[in-house]
Amino acid sequence: MIERIERRFTVAAGALCLGGIVLFVCLAAYALLAFDEPGAAGQAGLFDAYVWRVMRFTLLQAALSTFLSIMLAIPVARALARQPSFPGRVWVIRLLALPLGLPALVAALGLIGIWGRQGLLNTALAWLGLDQPISIYGLSGILLAHVFFNLPLAARLMLGGLERIPGEYWLVGANLGMRPLSIFRFIEWPAIRGLLPGIAGLIFMLCITSFTLVLTLGGGPAASTIEVAIYQALRFDFDPPRAIALSLLQIALTGVLLVAMRLLTPGVEEGHGSGREVRRFDGRNLSGKAGDGLVIVLAVVFLALPLGSVIASGLQSDLWKLMGDPMVQRALVTSLVIALVSGTLCVAVTALMIRSRQVALAPRRPPKLHREFAGLISMSASLVLLVPPVVLGAGWFLLLRPLGDVAAFAPLLVILINMLMALPFVYRVLEPAIASHSARTGRLAASLGLGGWHRLRFVDWPVLRKPVLMALSFACALSLGDLGAVALFGSQDMVTLPWLLYSRMGSYRSTDAAGLALFLGLVCLALTIAGTPSAAKYDQGSKNAAA
Repeated sequence: MIERIERRFTVAAGALCLGGIVLFVCLAAYALLAFDEPGAAGQAGLFDAYVWRVMRFTLLQAALSTFLSIMLAIPVARALARQPSFPGRVWVIRLLALPLGLPALVAALGLIGIWGRQGLLNTALAWLGLDQPISIYGLSGILLAHVFFNLPLAARLMLGGLERIPGEYWLVGANLGMRPLSIFRFIEWPAIRGLLPGIAGLIFMLCITSFTLVLTLGGGPAASTIEVAIYQALRFDFDPPRAIALSLLQIALTGVLLVAMRLLTPGVEEGHGSGREVRRFDGRNLSGKAGDGLVIVLAVVFLALPLGSVIASGLQSDLWKLMGDPMVQRALVTSLVIALVSGTLCVAVTALMIRSRQVALAPRRPPKLHREFAGLISMSASLVLLVPPVVLGAGWFLLLRPLGDVAAFAPLLVILINMLMALPFVYRVLEPAIASHSARTGRLAASLGLGGWHRLRFVDWPVLRKPVLMALSFACALSLGDLGAVALFGSQDMVTLPWLLYSRMGSYRSTDAAGLALFLGLVCLALTIAGTPSAAKYDQGSKNAAA
C-alpha cells in the first residue's frame, strides 16, 4: 500500500514538472505569436533566399561540429577510462567540464588569443617565416569553437558510460586474451553506441542554437545561423512572429534528425554485474600507456591553451582592485545565488521526471497512456533546448509588460530560463546512471521493503552521488556563464558577472574585462571541482553501497 502511494506521488510530481515546463514555454510562444502592435514588421516572407541560405549553413556547421566533436571525444574517453592511474587524471576530468561552464564570449576571446591573427599560433608561424596566417573567422573558426566546447562534454558523457561497464566484463576479456580492437568492438563500443544518439542530438542542438560564438567568429553575413536570424528579427526588425517561425523551423529540423538517429541507432546496452570494484586489465603495456597518455596530453593542450590565454590577459589587470569593487562583489553574489538556485532546481526536477518515467514503464506491459507520458518526458529533455533563451525571454517580456515593471520579475525569470537551458545536460548525465542503478538494485530494494528516505539514504545516494554532483556542477556553471536571459532582464538592480563583463567590453575597458573573464573562469573552475569528487571518496562510496 505504501509503495503504491509512493509510486503515485512520484508520477504526479513528474507530471507536474512536465506540465510546468510545457506551460512556461507555451506561454512565451503564445505571447510572441499573439503580439500585434503598430509599427511591428510582420509581412516579410519566411522562406526567402536569405532564410534558405541561413538554414543550409546552420545544418552544415552543426553536422560538421557534431561529427568532429564525437570522433575526437571517443579516443579521449577511452584513454581516460583505460588509464585510471594517469597522473592528475581527476584534474583532467575537471578540465573537461570547465569549457561548458565558461561564457561563450570568454572562451571566444581565449580562442582568438591562440588562433587569431595576432594569436600565439600565427605569431609562431610568422617567426618561422610563413606568410599565410591561420584565420579563425568563418566556418573554420565556428567549427574550432564548437569542438572546444563540445568535445569535453561528449568525452565526459562517454567516460561515464565506460565506467559503468561491470568489472566482470574486463575479467572475462583478460581471461580470453582479447586484443585492444576486440575489447573496443565487444565491450566498449556497445556502451558508447547506446549513448551516441543522445550525445549527438545534444551537440547538434547546441550548435544550431549557438549565438555568441557565431556572432563573434562568423566573420559576416555568409556565416549566419538561424539563431542569429532570430536575434535580428527580435532586436532590429522587432518581428516576433518571424522569430517564433524561425524557432519552429529550428525545432522541426532538429526533431527530424533526433527521430532518424533514434531509429537508426540501437539502444543502450547496460551490463549487470555483482557491483564489485571495476579493474581493467588492458592498456597496461608501455605502448598502451604511451598512446593513451599522448591522447590525453593533446586534449589537455587543446583545452588549456585558450584558458591560459584568458589567464595571461587577466593577470595583466588589477585583480585586487576589481575584487574590492562593490559592483563586482554584488555581481558575484547575484551570479552565485542564481546559479545555485537554478542548478538545484534543475537537478531536482530532472531526477523527479526520470524517476516518474521509470515508474510509468515499470509494469511488464505498460498502458499506452504510460508509454506516451514516458515519451513526453524524454522529448521535453531534448526539445526544451531548441527554444532559444532570447525567444523565451522576449515572450515573457511581452507577457509581463502589461503588469508593470518587468525588472521586478527578472530574478525569477532568469532562474527559470537558466534551469530550462541546463535541463538537457542534467538529463543526459542522470538518466543513464539512474537507469543502470535501478536495474541493478530495484528488485532487491523492493524485496527488502526499502523505499522513500531510507532507500535514498542507504541505496541510491552512495552510488548516485557522483553523477548528481556532476549534474549540479554542470547546471550551476551554465547558469553562472549565461548572458542571454540576463541581457534581456538585467538592470542596475540585478547585475551578474557575465553582464558586467559584457558591459566593460562594450565600454572599451578591455583590461577590466580581461580581469573579470579570469575571475569568472576561476569561479567556474571551483564549481567543477566541487562537482567532481576525488577518486578515493567515490570508490569508498561505491564500496559502502555494494556492502
